[in-house]
Amino acid sequence: RETEGPATINREWGRRLIRVQCNVRDRDVASFVGEAQKRIAQELELPQGYVIEWGGQFEHLIRSRDRFALVIPITLAFIFLLLYFSLRRIRDVLIIYTGIPFAAIGGILALWLRGIPFSVSAAVGFIALSGIAVLNGQVLVSAIRTFCDDGLSIAESVMSAAKQRLRPVLATAITDAAGFIPMAISTGVGAEVQRPLATVVIGGVITSTLLTLVVLPMIYSWIAAKRVQPVQTD
Repeated sequence: RETEGPATINREWGRRLIRVQCNVRDRDVASFVGEAQKRIAQELELPQGYVIEWGGQFEHLIRSRDRFALVIPITLAFIFLLLYFSLRRIRDVLIIYTGIPFAAIGGILALWLRGIPFSVSAAVGFIALSGIAVLNGQVLVSAIRTFCDDGLSIAESVMSAAKQRLRPVLATAITDAAGFIPMAISTGVGAEVQRPLATVVIGGVITSTLLTLVVLPMIYSWIAAKRVQPVQTD
């Protein structure tokens, strides 16, 4: 008697298992799986006892997203405490933290321009980018406070600090961006991991540098001016 059937029967946790594999290109895994789940729910009716589970890169993405949702806030809070112990002013720490969203904008824009989908490696790039943005902001704010302690006005301190830290900030940005260029244009083994990370860092470093040299001094001057109100006399 001849019958047709699979050459092997795979099992997982005591249940029969059939694997269906595919490679996702030119789009992110999350949106692909979401579209596939929607179409399967509309067009396929599973027999009783059958279930569909989504694994592979999508499973890793979900697990990583859950971990990042816990790790990133803890990390940012820890950095906030370290900056507060160093500067002793919540106002200055918050000003420094304004660099994070500006850096993130550059990373997101760089991914969009290159058509690279968001992935775990891109998320790691955003974490690294946050550290770079905070470091640049701390360097400038510390310089401003030093000039203020020397007796200069807020406007003079901001201008002097921006001029003094211009070269170090630009040198850091150029070095970081240049170091990640080979990863950003790589096409060999591991390029799918290297390219998103490097693209995020390069794009974010550009916008973060502009913030540090232009926007952050303006924010500091504006907030400091509001705190120092002129005294009116009759």
